[in-house]
Amino acid sequence: MTKIFEAKVLTVGPEALSMLNDANMIILFGEEAPDDLAEYCYKIDNKKLTGSIRQKGKLILNGNECQITAVGSVVEKNLTGLGHITISLDGSKEGSLPGTLHVQPKKPVQLEAGSLIQIFD
Repeated sequence: MTKIFEAKVLTVGPEALSMLNDANMIILFGEEAPDDLAEYCYKIDNKKLTGSIRQKGKLILNGNECQITAVGSVVEKNLTGLGHITISLDGSKEGSLPGTLHVQPKKPVQLEAGSLIQIFD
């Protein structure tokens, strides 16, 4: 597998952990996240994607390997344009919203400032 994306979490919004715990979602956004949305986000330092995000690829969240189960139609565009995607930890194969990446983690996800987020095709 080839690494096609890597970013470091710069800051964690005050409501980001509740989104993870209550909604089973992680919201990523680049450094330019609007203030009203930033409180729910994990701000990341990179938007460069070097390949296609595919179902059955891998998302690594702070060392926790997650199988990619569904890729929304605008995930790549939003990630490279804004650094903004929603990661749903529900393992859905159907997908939901166009900007959502669905994954199946092997263990509970924990992210903090300094955590690495990687995608492998």
